[in-house]
Amino acid sequence: MRQESASPTRHLRVRRHRGHTVLEFRGEIDIASAAEIAPHLDRETVRPGARVVLDLGGIEFFDCSGLRLLYRARSQVLDAGGQVHLVCTHPLTLRMLRITGLTRLLPPWPTLDEALGPVSRPAGRRTAR
Repeated sequence: MRQESASPTRHLRVRRHRGHTVLEFRGEIDIASAAEIAPHLDRETVRPGARVVLDLGGIEFFDCSGLRLLYRARSQVLDAGGQVHLVCTHPLTLRMLRITGLTRLLPPWPTLDEALGPVSRPAGRRTAR
């Protein structure tokens, strides 16, 4: 299992968290950066059963090119039988997601841990009460 972080472009960082591949978008996501990101995004989202988180926490600007990347990633992950989550708190980006209806297909979460849900405890362990 890959644990290290990789920055295939200055606009994308790839890392593992709780068994998921986290794709962290950074900086300005426009037509130029989307062209850089797309091949790396494809590599991570077409794997059978991929569990992917698209994290927009590091973005400064996000246009329709970014929306296309999100939709593309969602489609590829679901077509391969995987799971996909979105983390986003940027107000303008959230507005774009709502206006375009993408929030119905890819509901945004405020944090990575909230997107992934509670950490399950190993069987046989009890918590103190």
